[in-house]
Amino acid sequence: MSFSSKEYITFSIVAVLLLLAELAYFRIADKFNIIDKPNQRSSHSIPTIRGGGIIFLLAVLLFSVLNNWPYPYLIAGVTIAGIISFLDDIKSLSSSVRFTSHIVAVICLFIQLTTEPLPIWVYIAGGVIAIGSINMYNFMDGINGITSFYSLSILVPLLLTEENSTLLQMEIYALISILIFSWFNARKKARCFAGDIGSITLAILLLFLLGARILNTDSITPLALLTVYVVDSGYTVIERLLKKENILTPHRTHLYQLLSNELKISHLKVSLIYALLQLFISILVLYIKIHLWSCILLGIALLVLYHAIKRKTYQLS
Repeated sequence: MSFSSKEYITFSIVAVLLLLAELAYFRIADKFNIIDKPNQRSSHSIPTIRGGGIIFLLAVLLFSVLNNWPYPYLIAGVTIAGIISFLDDIKSLSSSVRFTSHIVAVICLFIQLTTEPLPIWVYIAGGVIAIGSINMYNFMDGINGITSFYSLSILVPLLLTEENSTLLQMEIYALISILIFSWFNARKKARCFAGDIGSITLAILLLFLLGARILNTDSITPLALLTVYVVDSGYTVIERLLKKENILTPHRTHLYQLLSNELKISHLKVSLIYALLQLFISILVLYIKIHLWSCILLGIALLVLYHAIKRKTYQLS
């Protein structure tokens, strides 16, 4: 992976533009009171700017403008979902509106990624996985640093093994935006939260990159780059269903929430643990290139470990 001096200058300019855009958004959010106020289910205690993740959408749009719009359907999908998510950050929208925007985004992803018709079961299975992953990414965005650190554990290995020059450019723009957001979010007292616009747009972007890698390698093992989130979200959903709770209502029963809120472990430490676990798996998948069954066994082992830690956490809290 090597770049020309012109490309380095471009990346530097992009970083400055995105930083200025984020700072400008902070002023706008302050003026229009786009603030996340803590409640009994929150993992923070002071009012904090919501929607700082708008920088991820701006990075994708800036990449498209400077690279002649190489992925128009992706841009359409992520923009539609991003706008709806931002409106939801400002004033809560109905679940049907949010869900519809996710469906539209996933359809756009399929159109962008596929060049010929696929069996219907692929669309159904892929759609379920994609929509589930988008919502999973949103649910897991609950403490300082977790979204940015975890996204880096996926994006950096993808970037370092990327062979498509256009995708590589997009990954670098995304990397820049995540690092800038991390500066304001991954701290003891966050300056901003990603908001739905951040978690949703970042989820769609990462799903596109994973989808492209799946098609390029003719293997579904890149999905293992979501393993840690899948284990936490899947376990928590099943646990809540068994308790006959509404899985769509806010709660604080994810393991990362229990560790942060009940055991009072630093948000950044918990976020870093999640990211390092996923980074380890990402390296096994993309560098060691372990097989599908190895990924499944690894996921089961992580699930067993997760269960043990969560049971112990309940006992201590």
